[in-house]
Amino acid sequence: WFDVVAYGLQEGTDLIDYEQVAQLAEEHKPKLIIAGGSAYSRVIDFAKFRAIADSVGAYLMVDMAHFAGLVAGSAHPNPLEHAHVVTTTTHKTLRGPRGGMILTNDEALAKKINSAIFPGLQGGPLMHVIAAKAVAFGEALQPEFKAYAQAVVDNAKLLAEKLIDGGLDIVSGGTDTHVVLVDLRPKALTGKAAEHALGRAFITCNKNAVPNDPQKPFVTSGIRLGTPAATTRGFGREEFAQTAEMILEVLDGLKANGEEGNRAVEEAVKQKVLQLTARFPVYPDTAA
Repeated sequence: WFDVVAYGLQEGTDLIDYEQVAQLAEEHKPKLIIAGGSAYSRVIDFAKFRAIADSVGAYLMVDMAHFAGLVAGSAHPNPLEHAHVVTTTTHKTLRGPRGGMILTNDEALAKKINSAIFPGLQGGPLMHVIAAKAVAFGEALQPEFKAYAQAVVDNAKLLAEKLIDGGLDIVSGGTDTHVVLVDLRPKALTGKAAEHALGRAFITCNKNAVPNDPQKPFVTSGIRLGTPAATTRGFGREEFAQTAEMILEVLDGLKANGEEGNRAVEEAVKQKVLQLTARFPVYPDTAA
């Protein structure tokens, strides 16, 4: 159905190559340009994307699924100021139930989208999920949510800094969002091995490809970390500094011992994780 053309990143900076986006748009004359990503940790220049879209008569769609909560909390630019259409999930940084939204300021587009979804694609709304979304949106309107969103970004920046200090590379050199994309090649590790080792220590992450990754997609040379869940539990700068230290302990044990890792180190880190999370239970007055 679709003829898809991908744009890339600038060599050396790992930032979106807007010149390439413009060149590809001029060459291919797309009907739709999409901005957004699941592992891009920098603020996207939505105004520049809109200018490129307008130059070739294309719609601009932004996928803000990962950073919608930061937008709601005023910790990230709002793509609706520039995009024709914005899509998002209602979970992730927005902290609601699983679901999605399609947003637009264009009434004519809204009518077309509504007609395509119902009766074209789906019906029978789940009222309990709608109620949960209302609760999440209500939380996002509170002053406390702005503090949460800013803390998510601040904690991610600190986490990235500490991991760099520990000898790792962070793609693009840092982060402007909740995402920290770690390049493990300085320690000669794979994302697959790191994911498993950290998981054994009760630290959750996922293996993730990095730019120009020499490894296969199911192996990868990186891991992706995020700060929203721990920030929601109450972690601050001190706790994220401890988290970075624990991640480095596990990865250094992995480097020294091969893919099986250092089980003694992993067990020791797991106990530290349990002690730390016990101070910040998921629900008040319960164990972690």
